Amino acid sequence: MKAIRHAFTMIELIMVILIFGIIAMIGADIFVKIYDNYIIARTMNTLQTKTELALEQIARRLQYRIKDSTIARKDSNLSQYKFLGDADESYHILEWIGYADEALKGEWNGTMNVPGWSGFIDLDDSNKTHVATPGSHLSYADNIIKTLSNNTISLATAASAPAIVMDGHVGDYKVSSYGWHPHADHNYTFPVTKQDETTLNFVDGTTSKEIYEHYKMAWTAYALVPSCPSGVTDDCNLSLYYNYQPWYAERFDQDANSSLLMEHVSTFKFIQMGDSIRLKLCVGEHFYDKNISFCKEKVVF
Repeated sequence: MKAIRHAFTMIELIMVILIFGIIAMIGADIFVKIYDNYIIARTMNTLQTKTELALEQIARRLQYRIKDSTIARKDSNLSQYKFLGDADESYHILEWIGYADEALKGEWNGTMNVPGWSGFIDLDDSNKTHVATPGSHLSYADNIIKTLSNNTISLATAASAPAIVMDGHVGDYKVSSYGWHPHADHNYTFPVTKQDETTLNFVDGTTSKEIYEHYKMAWTAYALVPSCPSGVTDDCNLSLYYNYQPWYAERFDQDANSSLLMEHVSTFKFIQMGDSIRLKLCVGEHFYDKNISFCKEKVVF
């Protein structure tokens, strides 16, 4: 007796093909969504890491700022600036003078770490031409400053010398007295050269000076500057400018070195609250038809 063989009908075959097609379509869509979510998550993680690193670099420099020197400028006109505490959101460039923290820490002399500059002045041995700064080892300060400035600034060269800033001002406070462009007034910043390990000579020995017991040494100002294509405000580059000296009428857009901190910046805002500065940085990334963005805030004291 012959065995009976059963076969698929045409309708059954068509139904099987349709079912497999539906399953394949659904599966492909799921895989596409999984891949998209992975790319978005990876992009967000990358943006978060870059933003945090950029803010950390900014904070490390801002924490060693001479607080009264911090100003805000408008983008289009460098003659317009205000003390940061008086600036509003129309000011987008942040600029300040930083004191030489690395030179303050000094070098190891084989027994102990000796500061390059101590920050103290012996008022009994100081006048309008020089200041005595006991506890300093100014050769250490000079070596460190020359290294950081690529040998362009030195305590041995009057034409490109660091400056000292006294802690405290008598009379009316003027932020313009730090030498900011376009003002030539630098009554708060006094360029100095090294006479010996504990004595600083004023480059200008005739200008009237208020000398106090404490000072900070500075070799550069810094500027955080967003630069955007024409007509664009939400896709900019944020750069740090450094290695320029306002007390010699230098300005960041002509005399400074620069380093790119972050690309595709959509927001860079800052505000001063008391002695602290609050920063907000937002960056974006285009992904097919999506715009992915990440924002981070940081307070610097």
